[in-house]
Amino acid sequence: MDTALFLGFATAYALLLVWGIALVARRRRRRTSDLALLVLSALVYDNAVIGLGAWIGEGTGLEALNAVRYWLHAFVTPLLVLVAWSFLARAGVRWAKTVWARVIAVVITGALIVYEVIVGAASAQLVARQEYGTLSYSNENAPGGPPLMVLVVAAALLVAGIWVWKRQGWPWLCVVTVVMVIGSAVPFDIASGAVTNAFELVLLIGVLATIAFQDRRAG
Repeated sequence: MDTALFLGFATAYALLLVWGIALVARRRRRRTSDLALLVLSALVYDNAVIGLGAWIGEGTGLEALNAVRYWLHAFVTPLLVLVAWSFLARAGVRWAKTVWARVIAVVITGALIVYEVIVGAASAQLVARQEYGTLSYSNENAPGGPPLMVLVVAAALLVAGIWVWKRQGWPWLCVVTVVMVIGSAVPFDIASGAVTNAFELVLLIGVLATIAFQDRRAG
C-alpha cells in the first residue's frame, strides 16, 4: 500500500514542480520564494526513493540513495524560511523589507542547515527498515524529541501566512501550515507510514498557490 502512496506523492510533487516552473517562466523573473522549487525537487526524489526501495532491493546502492535523502533534507528544507520571508516582503510588510529582516532570514536558514548537517546527515547511521511494503534506510542516530528544523520552518511559514492573510486577504498559507502542524503532531491509528507525507503535500500545495496568488497581485 505505502509503495503506491509514496510513488503517488512523488508524482504529485513532480506536477507541483512543473507548475512552479511554469509560474517562473510566465513571470520572467525569479523571486526568493522560487526556492520552493528546490524543496519540491528534493521531495520528488525523497518519495520516489522510498516508493521504489522494495524494487531496488537492500544493499549499498539503496543505502547510498537514502543517504542523499538526508543530505537534501539538511540543505534544502531550511530554504522554506527564506520562502516565508519572501512572502512577507511581497505582501508589503514594512519590517520584512528591511536589510535586517533579510539578514536574519539568511542567518536562520544557514544555522538550520548547519544544525541538520551536524545532527542529521553527517552523523547518520543508516539501517534498513521494512514498513508497510516499503524498504528504506532510517537514521538510527536521529535525535529524539520534536524536530527543531521543522518547528522553525513551520513557525516562519505561520508568521508569513498570518501577515499575508492580513495584508492581502489570502488565508490559505496560514490554513495549510496549521493543518500540517496539527496533522504531524496527532498520531493516526492507520496501517501506513505515509500519512504525515500527505500533510507535507498539502503544505507545499499551499506554498505554490501563494506564489501564484502573489504573482497575480503583482500583475
